[in-house]
Amino acid sequence: QLQLVESGGGLVQPGGSLRLSCAASGFSFHLYNLAWFRQAPGKEREGVSCISSVGGNTNYLDSVKGRFTVSRDNAKNTVYLQMSSLKEEDTAVYFCAAEGPFSHRPSCDFSGYDSWGQGTQVTVSS
Repeated sequence: QLQLVESGGGLVQPGGSLRLSCAASGFSFHLYNLAWFRQAPGKEREGVSCISSVGGNTNYLDSVKGRFTVSRDNAKNTVYLQMSSLKEEDTAVYFCAAEGPFSHRPSCDFSGYDSWGQGTQVTVSS
């Protein structure tokens, strides 16, 4: 059974950093595109970053470009989101998601994900 478990959220001051992790199990991790989404109170869920199964190509929400970095370790079945220069507007529940399997898809976007983790809270506040 496919399972995704996020960790690493917490309270951080503006300008600070956090690294989120998402540990996966129950599927061929290396064949799946992976993504991070977030949902703030009263707002719709939005795609933050994704990384493709083939080539490790990435995509980012405009507002996080240059501040967030997504990466994956296929040996550890884990995807990461390194977040720096955090702003109060980054406060949200962050979810990881998986889509696949793909054998030849060197790109990713924010649609089509059908497997989700439970989320981890990130609060940016002074």
